Amino acid sequence: MSEAVERIRSGPSGAGTGAFFDFTGTVLQGYSPLRPVRVQHADPGTDAGVTTGLIRTLRAAKTEETFTDMVRAMYPEWAGRRDEDIEAIARKLFERTIAGRVYPEVWQLIRAHLRMAHTLVLVTSGPRYLAEAAAESLEIPHVLATKLEVRDGLLTGKIDGVPLWRREKASAVRKFATEHDIDLAHSYGYSHGSEDIDVLSAVGNAVTVNPDAVLTRVADQQHWPVLRFASRGATSPVRVARTAAGYGGFLSAVGLGLSRGVLKRDHRLGVDTATGMSADVALRLAGITVRVQGEENARAPRPAVFIFNHQSQLDTLILAKVLRGGFTAIVKREMAAHRVFGPILRTADVVFINRADSAQAREALRPVEETLRGGLSIVIAPEGTRSLTPNLGPFKKGAFHIARQAEVPVIPFIIRNAGEMLWKHGRVMRGGAVDVVVGKPIDVASWDTADFSANVDSVREFFLRTLEEWPDAQ
Repeated sequence: MSEAVERIRSGPSGAGTGAFFDFTGTVLQGYSPLRPVRVQHADPGTDAGVTTGLIRTLRAAKTEETFTDMVRAMYPEWAGRRDEDIEAIARKLFERTIAGRVYPEVWQLIRAHLRMAHTLVLVTSGPRYLAEAAAESLEIPHVLATKLEVRDGLLTGKIDGVPLWRREKASAVRKFATEHDIDLAHSYGYSHGSEDIDVLSAVGNAVTVNPDAVLTRVADQQHWPVLRFASRGATSPVRVARTAAGYGGFLSAVGLGLSRGVLKRDHRLGVDTATGMSADVALRLAGITVRVQGEENARAPRPAVFIFNHQSQLDTLILAKVLRGGFTAIVKREMAAHRVFGPILRTADVVFINRADSAQAREALRPVEETLRGGLSIVIAPEGTRSLTPNLGPFKKGAFHIARQAEVPVIPFIIRNAGEMLWKHGRVMRGGAVDVVVGKPIDVASWDTADFSANVDSVREFFLRTLEEWPDAQ
């Protein structure tokens, strides 16, 4: 991966260089044509037929015959449906199911191209719906897809033009390049399948991603780089068992830690013991290790406002394992009603806020300043919510205002790979390693009011740069 990123950074910059990413199998792990379609987390009332059809567009079709059969069988079923309804279903499907299949390594490639101001394009043989949802999440501005005929806002069940398959896909790339003044000789193409050989041959910098057998041979002949990304993997009985053990160990350790506080008549001792012990036990049983750089910044200065990028429910355990104790958190109000975690969070003195009501949220944060002045640190996710992909959302300013008022530093807590172990809507954990960088304290008290927003943006930029260019362990 490092070599692929370096090739991008050492190449030409500017919008005249394109980066064309195949969607299924390259940006995200596709679905096998041999396995039945299973859609998880479907909301009541969701159109099961459309949902199933959208998933079918992500299946690997290696021959023109299988691709044509899919087109003939599926798109006519959508005749009479509103185009905007299919779009809404696709967006929800991506958020609830498909986003968990995005390769994080591809995110690094995308970020490298964005840094070079290249023109990024997501290319798919399927319809635009899921590809556009993914492109929006990954900040890819352009999508090339098979067009479906729409009249008066309704799908006719027919294709508008030709499907983007093999040569037609390459033709669409060439046409786009001409219309946007892109030099294909300096451009990049990424694909996993032999059906995209024409697309890869059209650009000067072809890269294969998890290539099939035919594309592997062609890549060897053409000296195209080969990138291998680990499979996201299907849920297995072992993973389910380890996840259950992790949750069980967490609850047991919380009980033991709080009991110690009761015996010693020291509430904070009990909370801190439960915090560190539960994180250690849960992560160990789930097969997850945490590698930390800058651990000294997690110890001092205290109190502080620790800000972290939020991708996973695991983030709480990771924070607890590294910080050990002496902190509390700001949590969305809905968690207060959770039958298992609600009582635990209340015991830990967390602050519950209503994210939908900014005025009420600000009022709820007033006691946090006193908490900090009393010696207890705070952890806050400035993005406000978990992200679907490694992409970093906008930073809200609340954490920085709190730190400024309480006259304590802000300390960046940057997490990599937590979303890989348990993505936003996932329920089963994967074993593996999560990396953490605890940055140096930031003195926000010295920030000028006029430059406050710019300074917050610079902190977000530090997070983004660290995620893109993860430092080598010392």
